[in-house]
Amino acid sequence: MRAVVIDQPGGPEVLKLRDVPAPVPGPGEVVLATTAAGVNRADLMQRQGLYPPPPGAPPYPGLECSGQIIAVGSGVTDWQSGDQVCALLAGGGYAEQVVVPAGQLLPAPDGLSLRDAAALPEAACTVHSNVVSYARLAPGETLLVHGGASGIGTMAIQLGHALGARVACTAGSADKLARCRELGADLAINYREEDFASAVQAFTGGRGADVILDIIGAAYLPRNVSALATGGRLVVIGLQGGATGELDLGELLRKRATLHASTLRARPPEQKAAIVAGVHAEVWPLISSGLIRPVIQATLPLAEAARAHRMMDAGGHVGKILLTVGPAG
Repeated sequence: MRAVVIDQPGGPEVLKLRDVPAPVPGPGEVVLATTAAGVNRADLMQRQGLYPPPPGAPPYPGLECSGQIIAVGSGVTDWQSGDQVCALLAGGGYAEQVVVPAGQLLPAPDGLSLRDAAALPEAACTVHSNVVSYARLAPGETLLVHGGASGIGTMAIQLGHALGARVACTAGSADKLARCRELGADLAINYREEDFASAVQAFTGGRGADVILDIIGAAYLPRNVSALATGGRLVVIGLQGGATGELDLGELLRKRATLHASTLRARPPEQKAAIVAGVHAEVWPLISSGLIRPVIQATLPLAEAARAHRMMDAGGHVGKILLTVGPAG
């Protein structure tokens, strides 16, 4: 098969499409013929040598994909060859075939092409596990989403809105803010022009946000704590603004608030399977009904992975960028 390999860390030009050995399923695994793969910021970090795949994962980038099962390992009873699925991966999505633990598979949702289903697993699992399973976002609460126009952000806005929360978000341009409002954001804040903490406090009448989903990290830490409501939950899932910041524990104590930091990729398969099961039960019906849809900026062939990375690096996209590998389905 062909896969995108990284011989040495560097810029997008180091991504090369090359012939590599095809995967073989082990016990509890299946092999997919890939239809499409989602591009995530973690892939850019892996390309730069900053985020290596966990032990046992394929060396190729790609944390999510869609496709058709073509081989089934021993002990797999819920899936069979020919099933159309999408999958949460520890790596390997930028390839014509990928091996996946069966617990990390999701059926392709009704009413969505198999290609577009590749845009769902990473964002849906990240958002649901953090905003719903951990932070317990409730109807009527306020959710603040940083990076509202990103793949994670567009999913979080839609899910928060579908769950009956008031959703605020940040983004960096008028076009992105407009798209966020179309997806269900009640408040869209231009972080280049406004202080988001003050804007959220004004929006909530001084109460603050009950849940904050943050991809920035250190640069936003003091203002995130300031923006929290009493009993609020700050969930940090990214470090685009740095890893080391100053935390006012006194303010956190006064607000009886919590800070939770989370990653998904390196979790053991049993934890990922539990997350995927929760997404299947609670998010998939919302997708099949049309309340949540993937937002896809562009689809490019696998051979243009470098171009896809340049698009993501440029930051002008809204939602997801996909790499197409096989038939759209």
